Amino acid sequence: MSNHSETETLPQPNPSDSGAIARQAILDANRAVFGYELFDRSRDSQSHTAASDAALLFNVLSHADSEVLIDRKTIFINCTHETLAGGHLELIQPDRVVLEIPPLAMANGEDIDAHRQTLSEIAKRGFRFAFNESVLTDDYASWLPLASFIKLDISHLSADLLRSLTQRARQSPGARLVAEKVETAEQYELAASLGIKLFQGYWFAQPVLITGQTLRPAQAAIIQLINLVRKQASTVEIEEVLKRDPTLSFNLLRFINSSGFGLSCEITSFRHAVMILGLKKLFRWAALLMTTSRPGGSPPAVGSMAVVRGRLMELLAAELLPPEECDNAFVVGVFSLLDTMLGMSLTKALESISLPETVVNALLHDTGVLAPFLDLAKACESADDAAFSKAADALQLTNQQVNWAHLQALAWAETLSD
Repeated sequence: MSNHSETETLPQPNPSDSGAIARQAILDANRAVFGYELFDRSRDSQSHTAASDAALLFNVLSHADSEVLIDRKTIFINCTHETLAGGHLELIQPDRVVLEIPPLAMANGEDIDAHRQTLSEIAKRGFRFAFNESVLTDDYASWLPLASFIKLDISHLSADLLRSLTQRARQSPGARLVAEKVETAEQYELAASLGIKLFQGYWFAQPVLITGQTLRPAQAAIIQLINLVRKQASTVEIEEVLKRDPTLSFNLLRFINSSGFGLSCEITSFRHAVMILGLKKLFRWAALLMTTSRPGGSPPAVGSMAVVRGRLMELLAAELLPPEECDNAFVVGVFSLLDTMLGMSLTKALESISLPETVVNALLHDTGVLAPFLDLAKACESADDAAFSKAADALQLTNQQVNWAHLQALAWAETLSD
């Protein structure tokens, strides 16, 4: 893991800002994050159009802060056919961007062919396209060779129809299938059984509680370390825990010797590492390490999601709360998916960890100063516009401020894989 930079300052409110960004993860067969669909939500329904979505997102994604995210993840963006004729495509590099193209509102053969020519020209510039299941119909057969992805909305397709569509899609071997709106394990299993390799939806973040589940040794060691740090134990006590767990100690030395610290000499002593890192950063590091210490059934995407939540909450809290609460906001976000990561209820998971009262209140009771930040972090992952509006209004944050923090958090989470 790389060291995190100092908490940045949120952009000042801009009266002209209108659209807020939401995201949904797209997972691969290993249930790791393959990419994100970014889409616009607007508090003003009159100005919320697909064209405004594209205009906002193209501008945001052309910003330098998004380079890390775009370089490492495939970004899916909804478009309208009208938008494709505008200048937005000039703002971004096509390598990691997939344009989601809807079917025409009123299609006839002549219109479909004319739009196919436009799409072909855009494809020559390196852009890839995602279409919905309509591209598998006879009417849109001429578009099928242009498809890099075909998204199948599993929420309204019967098993028989889904099976038929996947068989038809195999006629275009260059197109990868994406099952979208996957919200249950049963939907995921059905799609996977049909050979689909990419999945969109948040079924993976639903906790699966295992009766009698106990902490694995690696998890127990991390929690013991967190408890020692919280009670400000001596360096000697902390060193003893590290010595007893080779994986934990290896990760600490790898972390502190990473390029992010910029140290002039290699640190090989646990005691020296703890002294350099300090208790505050050691606490954050241990909290992050919980996101990678997964039981077998917890997908890698859960850890990524938890890290994004933590960083997003920390950034949003930076100008509204004291510094110590910003650190607590980070921990709330990271631990908000602890039930999914550990396979036990959040109440049980937190019984063994010593945490500040504000953290516990936010996680278990949805109360206290940090609860609104967790609500907003969750709303950024949802298509629920009302929940997002309520959460952002409660904190008096503008869409511009939330968008900036959201993209920063996504990019920062990517740097942790180094």
